[in-house]
Amino acid sequence: MVRLNYASHHYQRFATDFILSNPISAIFLSMGLGKSVITLSAINDLLYDYFDVGKVLVIAPLRVCTNVWKQETEKWSHLQGLKVSVAVGTERERLAALNAKADIYIINRENVQWLIEESGIPFNFDMLVIDELSSFKNHQSKRFRSLMKVRPKVKRVVGLTGTPSSNGLMDLWAQFRLLDLGQRLGRFIGKYRSDYFLPDKRNGQVIFSYKPLPKAEERIYNKIGDITISMKTADHLQMPELLMVEHNVRLSETELKRYDELKRDLVLSLTGGEVSAANAAALSNKLLQLANGAVYGDVGEVFCIHDRKLDALEDLIEAANGKPVLIAYWFKHDLTRILERFPAEKLDGADSIKRWNDGEIPVAVIHPASAGHGLNLQAGGSTLVWFGLTWSLELYQQTGARLWRQGQKDTVVIHHIIAKGTIDEQVMAVLKRKDKTQTALIEAVKANL
Repeated sequence: MVRLNYASHHYQRFATDFILSNPISAIFLSMGLGKSVITLSAINDLLYDYFDVGKVLVIAPLRVCTNVWKQETEKWSHLQGLKVSVAVGTERERLAALNAKADIYIINRENVQWLIEESGIPFNFDMLVIDELSSFKNHQSKRFRSLMKVRPKVKRVVGLTGTPSSNGLMDLWAQFRLLDLGQRLGRFIGKYRSDYFLPDKRNGQVIFSYKPLPKAEERIYNKIGDITISMKTADHLQMPELLMVEHNVRLSETELKRYDELKRDLVLSLTGGEVSAANAAALSNKLLQLANGAVYGDVGEVFCIHDRKLDALEDLIEAANGKPVLIAYWFKHDLTRILERFPAEKLDGADSIKRWNDGEIPVAVIHPASAGHGLNLQAGGSTLVWFGLTWSLELYQQTGARLWRQGQKDTVVIHHIIAKGTIDEQVMAVLKRKDKTQTALIEAVKANL
């Protein structure tokens, strides 16, 4: 294999030096800035120049474990001395990988609890890298609690993410509790809430959400600023132009009546069955489905309500005039209906992804959860259509970043098909609002190169 010489950008050298200089570091990098090679360069120096660490554990999303970290070490000439062992697959395969002689051990985040509590492998790593730190934002999750048990044994920690506060500032506490053991934002979530937030939505004594106190954002940023740097792609790379477009579709009076009935009564009677929602979360899910044009009944059957979004999608595909179109869907019945209407292909494996990038697939569909981390799709097209929206800012941004990234030669156009008078409008507003909060954080801790 021919290795490439690593001609690092100035911002990449800055980030690598930051990791070297700070035993605890939070690196908030936008997608496409090369966080893997930045971190691997620092690990290489710490292992073989500084002799500061001897065994490194990388925790990452599954696809990134298998597709990114090992490939990066094989790609660059300055990393050729690193030995990497990827601990994914069956338990037997994971144990074999963890017992192999290596410098860096890579495991997916779903197996963190297994590694620490069930594998029988001594946790003797002296450096920890958490790729997509934001996946540890829930302090009640098993993976968070397991990792906290062994965190004091680790002397160097790097947290990497492009979306640190996709749901607001409350997300930050668990991430920094893991990084610095509570030095900056406190050891207890209750204290963090009382110091920086006020109860917002509530029902009696039950509090559903919190809102930041005046100047809370500035105080939080000041607390974490010494170990945190952030960089935006557009500041450091020559990025293609990005256009965000919203297309409104209107439901008929009958269709809106059905929508409003479900929203009001939590139940909708249709020919052949019923659609009901047990709680607010279920109702939100059902309303999103109905806005897309179909909804699951109580026994799993699919009721088709309208084709408004399919008609709009047809117009967009036709307007693309032969240029490849990538469609993001959310529900399985969305996928079924799209594939019935259009000669599209689902991107769900290495072969289909390669053929997309080779320009062999004119219309492709992808689920945001599988489009998240580590996928490069920019060679195959520059048009993305959101058929159905997601509440997750992280998945929303990561999906868009599959096309809007370095190497994209055309203007990237991201279309959103929004059903007027439905929950679609609220989701779009929430995504914009969350992005403002996250953007403020990124700006506050932006690296001053």
